[in-house]
Amino acid sequence: MEQTTHPSDPGTGLADARIAFIQSNWHTDIVSQGREAFTTEMQKLGMPADAMDVFKVPGAFEIPLHAQKLARTGRYAAIVACGFVVNGGIYRHDFVADAVISGLMKVQLDSGVPVFSVVLTPLHFHEHDDHQHFFAKHFVTKGKEAAQACVQTLQSLQAIEA
Repeated sequence: MEQTTHPSDPGTGLADARIAFIQSNWHTDIVSQGREAFTTEMQKLGMPADAMDVFKVPGAFEIPLHAQKLARTGRYAAIVACGFVVNGGIYRHDFVADAVISGLMKVQLDSGVPVFSVVLTPLHFHEHDDHQHFFAKHFVTKGKEAAQACVQTLQSLQAIEA
């Protein structure tokens, strides 16, 4: 059975790691659930809350530029993007979602800094309680999964570089 050690454990090389978390403000009540779940899970995995910096942007489209600028600083071991690209009845959401995910992948490959996406693009979203509740819960799940992937990836990269 493979075990994940805590980022703050001696010997993991992650004790001094900093994480940047970029969150879009569209549907902030829902998107914030992803950030809170990510932060909670990272703390359970041994990463102190003060090792994570949060940056808020207007919408998902602005996330890749912030990710690029943050990666270029050299201060962050990883960057997490969190946003909600909804279908408002016009085809534009597909282009936005593709631009955001492609931009994040480009940042990751160009910089060597891992970038994790909690950017969700539902097929259908309506401003009623059922969808609000469903997607808020989904962001909790994805925030937690992003934290686990972040720690595992950083540890894996650390082993490659050792």
